[in-house]
Amino acid sequence: MSAAAQALVEARDLVLSHGRHVALRASTFRVPVGGVTAVIGPNGSGKSTLLQAIAGVLEPTSGSLRVLGGSARANRRRISYVMQSVVFPVGTPMTVRDVVRMGRYPSRGWLRPFSRADRAAVAEALEKMNVTDLAGRHLEELSGGQRQRVYVAQGLAQGHEVLMLDEPMTGLDITSARTIDRIIHAETEHGHSVVLTTHDLEEAGAADHVILVNGRVVASGAPAEVMTRRNLEDVYGLGSLHRSSAPLLVDPDCGPDEVQGREQSGQMP
Repeated sequence: MSAAAQALVEARDLVLSHGRHVALRASTFRVPVGGVTAVIGPNGSGKSTLLQAIAGVLEPTSGSLRVLGGSARANRRRISYVMQSVVFPVGTPMTVRDVVRMGRYPSRGWLRPFSRADRAAVAEALEKMNVTDLAGRHLEELSGGQRQRVYVAQGLAQGHEVLMLDEPMTGLDITSARTIDRIIHAETEHGHSVVLTTHDLEEAGAADHVILVNGRVVASGAPAEVMTRRNLEDVYGLGSLHRSSAPLLVDPDCGPDEVQGREQSGQMP
């Protein structure tokens, strides 16, 4: 099957839950292979849960979910999933190089010695994320932006066809944000698919595909089809949309019932 005909994700009546809490109600949608897919929606809308399911970390409660033509769990090795935050116990003697090397474990196991190819993949990932000079430092010594670059480097070190990033730009310094943005576009140039969550509507508008989530998948398709005024107002509420000379942002804590306009006159056209 050609890449053009194959879907990255095909979901039908997909329901996702954490215990008894239903995070995503029955949703049917399709995501094409290739390019950048942005997942947008308010906090608590189910964005991260959806990424977990696509990455094969969370099993569907009901409905069907196919990723790269098979089950998400069966294709986990083809997907590199970078979570929004990674917690290591305080005092754990993990260096930057140790963390990035962990990206090789899914394909080679924990006990096999590193091959020349493994070491080359780690070195390349460190270089791409501009953290080679930090390789010997411990995580707790790094800034938030530096840590995020390290986690993305870990994802890059893993052999993959799909790179999934949960809010990779949130709270980052400009250097780290630009580095990660550059990597996202480089991934697609190499034929990989990228799926990321974001609160930045300008960033989402530049994607190839957008999934709008609010307890269910409200819309999925090209940015112009999904990011309509009606859809965004229904999901975020009138006051949570801002237009100015600055990038278009959505208050991540704002839901449909909260009107939090910085500029009451600056609504979406």
